Amino acid sequence: MTYSRDAGEVSARYRPGGQVPSVTYPSGTHVVFTAPGSATNRQYGLFEWNMSGTPGGADPHFHRAFSESFYVMAGTVRLFNGDAWVDAVQGDFLYVPQGGIHAFSNESGAPARMLILFAPAPPREKYFTELAEIRSSGRTMTGQDWLELWARHDQFPA
Repeated sequence: MTYSRDAGEVSARYRPGGQVPSVTYPSGTHVVFTAPGSATNRQYGLFEWNMSGTPGGADPHFHRAFSESFYVMAGTVRLFNGDAWVDAVQGDFLYVPQGGIHAFSNESGAPARMLILFAPAPPREKYFTELAEIRSSGRTMTGQDWLELWARHDQFPA
């Protein structure tokens, strides 16, 4: 139990949709930082991932400090559960505990949409924004550059 008072309090936070930060990748994939940790007392982060029909996603990796969950809202998203790839469709869900190997990709050639939940909430928006900046700039990264970037953001290749 994290709240021990006998009476509730006025502590809810409302943010209109027009004030939600986001980033768009050169592929057209648009990530909306619906509820970053800064808006949830770092309890969780919730991002809306709108993938274009261009193939792309994340290679197999794991995180040490947070779990990650995927909920497919539209289209087909390939999800890797550490053992096999699954073609997930609307309503499908994948939970990945800390240390669990996972990945995702849109290989369907059509747009897809999913929610990604991180708990507790690391500042993942910084990671996704940095990735978009690298891709948009055309900057070339060495293998060591990628390892350092990932390590700064608790992302380790599997």
